[in-house]
Amino acid sequence: MPQHALTDPNILEQAAAAATIPASKVAGRFPYRGSNTGRSHTEIAEIHAKLSFGTIFTDHMAHVSYSVDDGWHNHGLIDYGDLQISPAAAVLHYGQEIFEGLKAYRHADGSLWTFRPGFNAARFNASAVRMAMPQIPVADFLASIVDLVRRDGAYVPAQVGAALYLRPFMFASEPFLGVRPAHHYEFLTIASPVGPYFTDGFTPVSIWVTRDFHRAGPGGTGAAKTGGNY
Repeated sequence: MPQHALTDPNILEQAAAAATIPASKVAGRFPYRGSNTGRSHTEIAEIHAKLSFGTIFTDHMAHVSYSVDDGWHNHGLIDYGDLQISPAAAVLHYGQEIFEGLKAYRHADGSLWTFRPGFNAARFNASAVRMAMPQIPVADFLASIVDLVRRDGAYVPAQVGAALYLRPFMFASEPFLGVRPAHHYEFLTIASPVGPYFTDGFTPVSIWVTRDFHRAGPGGTGAAKTGGNY
């Protein structure tokens, strides 16, 4: 994707439209490599009864590694848990990190749906270009969502306004202190059953607008979904 994809919405929209791939075509790219049997249906029902936002996570996560020498490799669904990284990991020192956010919804017939995930894949890769990170194949991005939702589908709530929030993200994992893009990265997708983002539900909120601070500027990283913007 060319660098100007970050600033030209038409190019980004074209890339997103081309990225739409049926779930059946990508399912299975992340085979299950864990051993966690997961929470019981009773425990999941208790979670659904008192939904918040982004505090409880499902039993598994999708993971794939990248290196300059091997490309994308070792795809798998693994048990949700803490990550082990070096104190010298580039993400901790130079902020090479990007993420996306989307939701899976349960329809009345019990089927599970996402809304235009190809657009999220395109924006994710546009962010990767801006942050000098490798672009992930669109099929892998989508497969991480498909395989995770199919594995942890019981967590998708049925209440109106509720969903399974999906957070694909990538970070530089190479233990290296120096001025160049990292050579090693980790991509993961995690999931969290959620209610409305605000505790008051879908009601108007007050906002504060400042003219003193700017997230985006010409030549900056404001168009990328990277942690430094938030």
